[in-house]
Amino acid sequence: MYSHFNPFASGDAWWQHLLMLVIAAVLGYIIGYISAKNKADSLRAELQALEIDIDECQQSKKEVIAVTPPVAKAAAVVAPLPTPVVVATPDDLKVVEGIGPKIEKLLNQEGILTFAQLAEASPERIKEILVAAGPRFLMHDPATWPEQSALARDGQWDALKTWQDELNKGRTH
Repeated sequence: MYSHFNPFASGDAWWQHLLMLVIAAVLGYIIGYISAKNKADSLRAELQALEIDIDECQQSKKEVIAVTPPVAKAAAVVAPLPTPVVVATPDDLKVVEGIGPKIEKLLNQEGILTFAQLAEASPERIKEILVAAGPRFLMHDPATWPEQSALARDGQWDALKTWQDELNKGRTH
């Protein structure tokens, strides 16, 4: 019934197939040629614009070099030699009545390493260190620690011992 619509049924259908392939190839070639030509034209235009930009840039560089006056050489700066930093040898702060190993460690962490540094610190500053360390250090009273440290710094060990005998855990009676 529908056999007359089937191109494969006819014996001379090969030339129809060949003709369709040739037409498709020619159309594909034409479309590809046109699109490639358009792409090539746009790339040539872009290349030309970039070459113009490069020429302008090189020209402006030449103008800047020509305008810039020569710079006189600066005198060589000799850096001073670094002064050696003398690290203070930590004193045994536990000599002070009321300071134990843990409080000594706290003070050392805050930069108080010597009797001189402890003598210069105010009792309020020392109290701040103790408060920041936690509630277990709140019972300590640093009121006499700077004075005791001053005696130790000055080497007045007998006066320090006499005063410590009068103190009760770093506090005056």
